[in-house]
Amino acid sequence: MSHDDDAPRSPGRGQAWKSLDQGSLEALLESARLLHGSLEPDELLRSLLRSVMGRLVVSRGLLALVDEDGSATVAVSRGFKNLAEGAVFDPSARTQAGIDRILPMGDPERPTGYLALGKPLTGVLGARETEFLEALLGIAASAVDNARSHTRARELNRQLDRRVQQLRTLLDLVRSLTSTLEPQAVAQIFGLTLAGQWLVRRSAVHAWRDGHPPVARQVGMHFVDARGLEATLAELGGPARLEDLPEGDLRRTLEAQGARLLVPLLSGERALGFAALGEPAGGRTFDDDDLIFCAGLAAQAAVAFDNAWYFAEAVRRETLERDLRLAGDIQARLFPDTLPRPPGWRLAARNRPASAVGGDYYDVLSVGDDEAAPFLLCIADVSGKGMAAALLMSNLQAALRALLGTVEGLVPLVSRINRLIHRASPGNKFITALFVLVDPGSGRCSYVNAGHNDGLVARAGGGLETLPSGGMPLGLFAGAAYSETELALSPGDLLLLYTDGVNEAENPEGEELGEDRLRQALVGLAQGTPPEVVAGLFAEVDAFARDAPQHDDITLLALGREA
Repeated sequence: MSHDDDAPRSPGRGQAWKSLDQGSLEALLESARLLHGSLEPDELLRSLLRSVMGRLVVSRGLLALVDEDGSATVAVSRGFKNLAEGAVFDPSARTQAGIDRILPMGDPERPTGYLALGKPLTGVLGARETEFLEALLGIAASAVDNARSHTRARELNRQLDRRVQQLRTLLDLVRSLTSTLEPQAVAQIFGLTLAGQWLVRRSAVHAWRDGHPPVARQVGMHFVDARGLEATLAELGGPARLEDLPEGDLRRTLEAQGARLLVPLLSGERALGFAALGEPAGGRTFDDDDLIFCAGLAAQAAVAFDNAWYFAEAVRRETLERDLRLAGDIQARLFPDTLPRPPGWRLAARNRPASAVGGDYYDVLSVGDDEAAPFLLCIADVSGKGMAAALLMSNLQAALRALLGTVEGLVPLVSRINRLIHRASPGNKFITALFVLVDPGSGRCSYVNAGHNDGLVARAGGGLETLPSGGMPLGLFAGAAYSETELALSPGDLLLLYTDGVNEAENPEGEELGEDRLRQALVGLAQGTPPEVVAGLFAEVDAFARDAPQHDDITLLALGREA
């Protein structure tokens, strides 16, 4: 080795101890015992340097260890101001900082480290002292290697223990999260897990989803507008320490709350919330491993929040569907179970709602107790769809049945119904309706049209007539005026009443069936019975619409006078 070219020659390094005197051997054995008795590299090196400097009477010395990349770093230093602990050590620069001698620790070709010494106070480092140092450094190399191996093993065990603890925490979190489907409980479990893992006294968990109440759990923090951070959280992408965030509103907000770590809750690219943690106990800081672990915990919490919200939506959906089915069953009972069969007349009707509950209505009511008594036909269409339309339709049915027989004349009856509907409905709801009063003996009829589709009359001789419309829909104006029109039905004639779901039925191209196609279809079916006409018109609508969805309720009511 070039380090010792000007040093007195000594026996080979493997034989250095053989030429030592009794005192040196005893000192060497005592040093070996002390060195191998320690498994702390720092303690071992300091003890070694003290022993060498004391024996050789030098005021300056250092020990440098070789790193895995082959570079050397000062581990212990005494008296060398420019070579403090942690500094890079170059063993080829003998004259740096007043170094007099450099000796390798262990195998000269692959040394564990180096011993560098200043000039001895005695002036000369003799051959015997050099031999002692070589033997001592050989022993020290083994001790240092053992201590470093022990330190690495201890660090690996520490990391393994940490991973095991993290895995247990993650499993406990998953187990707890899967036991609840309440968003607030998810926030509680997640917040407690974070606080317990890092022993923080301040923490906050916030989560949100459109259509659901916001979720918050705050301890020692108070975020006024948590969702205002949504866009920034999505850009952040993962946990971030306060000091790693750029200057701006987000950092100032976190600083004001005493937060040291921000953990976004992400579902895909969408931010659904965040957790904020204060300073951990013991003055420690969040390291990179903490950030990785936090990201794993946050991923589980995000899934749990989504599952809780999906479950709440499913429950709401199921409840709504159940209510709609019940409402549909109740509404179906509002239609007549059977239609009357006055002598010489035939009736048929069918309603097909677009959804579970509809807004169309039809009814046939006798005005007297005997078969020859007049009877009233009614067909109606409530604006809108769903439950609101169904409720208004039930009001019409109740009003019609309550008032029929107590009010003389068709116009007074419709006017009273209009006032009742006006009081019972909001300003944006109304009902179109067509009322036809039939005298079965004579065939004379009278009708009142309240803004409804025109009725159609297919004559026995082949003609097709339209019942002129007039009058305001029910419920728009309490004082709306209505007029009555006369009509005569002869044997073989057929009267058809329908709602706009028939003529406005669409095919996949968005084209409507229209009034003309409806009239043509009725002309082709007019010689049939009312049940045949109703069935034929429904078939015509379905053939035209093909697989296009039904957007509106469809209702048909046919009355035929037998020839």
